[in-house]
Amino acid sequence: MTKNSKIALIAGVGEGLGGAIARRFAHGGYATALVARSAERLKRVADQIEGSGGRGVAYVADLREESAVTKLFEDVEKELGPISMAVFNAAAIYRASILDTPADMFEKVWRLTCYAGFLVGREAARHMVPRGHGTLIFTGATASLRGGAQFAAFAAAKGGLRQVAQSMARELGPKGIHVASVIIDGVIDSPRTHERMPERMAQLPPAGALKPEHIAEAYWQLHQQPRDAWTFELDLRPWVEKF
Repeated sequence: MTKNSKIALIAGVGEGLGGAIARRFAHGGYATALVARSAERLKRVADQIEGSGGRGVAYVADLREESAVTKLFEDVEKELGPISMAVFNAAAIYRASILDTPADMFEKVWRLTCYAGFLVGREAARHMVPRGHGTLIFTGATASLRGGAQFAAFAAAKGGLRQVAQSMARELGPKGIHVASVIIDGVIDSPRTHERMPERMAQLPPAGALKPEHIAEAYWQLHQQPRDAWTFELDLRPWVEKF
């Protein structure tokens, strides 16, 4: 493959936010490495990017597997070029009473939402630190800050991911790596959300849900920040959302 000078790796790409982030960075001139477990889903996003004149390359990987994540970064750097920006956007949302939450499900949610974030963040850092620059952004949620009823597994995982991001920001900032956490405090207006909760989406007023492309713009702006004015945590919510 022809190498590019600007590479963005998006871990957790689908029809919603992950795809929107990839499209925004492709529009900004980045070759985008699109990562997920579904080859079919990745192809649709890659085709959209390529059809708009950008470059999107699909990489199928299970982010919960250490060896797979290590190989992913090695392959992208070898085939596309040095990664200067990485996003961890994968998550497993699970809702159930604490009385009915199976232990293995609690672990599965943590493994994809938090442990995989650690793996992606660590590998990104291992490649960026020697070069002295790079951006790493973690996608958070309302559950990153508080544990709602029936969301114990998700809150534990998102809260843990936020702490990983904080720790990395404090360690890696002095080494030239901008680590940021974006708290998505509201419903994202994506095809999957409309499928999962059609009644709630129908009840929302105009602009009552976050548009993926608007969230993606915030990620782009974080990456553009100068070193003397870095943001660690940014919270985004629709005008109707209470906080």
